[in-house]
Amino acid sequence: MLGIQGLYELALRVKNLAQAEAFYCETLDLEVGLRDEARKWLFLRVGGQAGMIVLQEDPQDWAPQHLAFTVHEADLERAVATLRDRGISVEGPVTHDWMPAKSAYFSDPDGHALELCAPLTPA
Repeated sequence: MLGIQGLYELALRVKNLAQAEAFYCETLDLEVGLRDEARKWLFLRVGGQAGMIVLQEDPQDWAPQHLAFTVHEADLERAVATLRDRGISVEGPVTHDWMPAKSAYFSDPDGHALELCAPLTPA
């Protein structure tokens, strides 16, 4: 058994690093951890020390990806309202009984499908 407990880092390709940085920092409130100018990579902290997203500038064609950020259920409605106030189109929240979780969906400037996912305590 490997003992995997979670995901610490995810690399995400973006077409324009400056535009992606503005979205992830100003819209999603992520914090810059490290900027690698030589490779055109930007390491962003997600949830403090909980993990990172590495934005990697790549002008080539690639398929959009999906990723979900964990939020507390009590914060989900406020987060959705904040995104909408910031001009982001959001679908949901919707409840997924099989997970169980409540989620809201939106996209970044590169078309990546993003999700705010609030795990629910099983009944």
